[in-house]
Amino acid sequence: MNRADLIPHKIISRELAVQQVTQWKTMGRKVAFTNGVFDILHPGHIFSLSEAAKEGDYLVVGLNADASVKRLKGESRPVNNQDARAILLAALLMVDAVVIFEEDTPLELITAILPDVIIKGGDYTPDQVAGGKEVIAAGGKVVINPILEGYSTTALIEKMKGE
Repeated sequence: MNRADLIPHKIISRELAVQQVTQWKTMGRKVAFTNGVFDILHPGHIFSLSEAAKEGDYLVVGLNADASVKRLKGESRPVNNQDARAILLAALLMVDAVVIFEEDTPLELITAILPDVIIKGGDYTPDQVAGGKEVIAAGGKVVINPILEGYSTTALIEKMKGE
């Protein structure tokens, strides 16, 4: 299956995400959501996204904008800009939509789309997940997935620097 032409169409605005999620839910589909920086994709990201995709019929990925990454990770990050990171995520089979958000957390995006389930990696607890209480209040749930040990973007960057 060669559907590379669909890749750029999977990167959508918050407004379009609201419309798309509403349409999917109207069709009786379950919408899963996860988020992150996804600066240098590695097997840990693929594992996490694959596990997240199992939680719903559609997977929406919230992607931190460059300015947000700098605030959270420091001036040397991101390594790849938001457009490059979004294209890589959109090219993955398990990802149905990518939405770039400017804030430090995806709370505003989550409350706008109200997914059925939010998925985060095992370094979080359910009460730490941005938007978790709002999704639960709307009848959804929060899932904490295990982390694939041995993979870290920060560790990869340090290795490339020879540290």
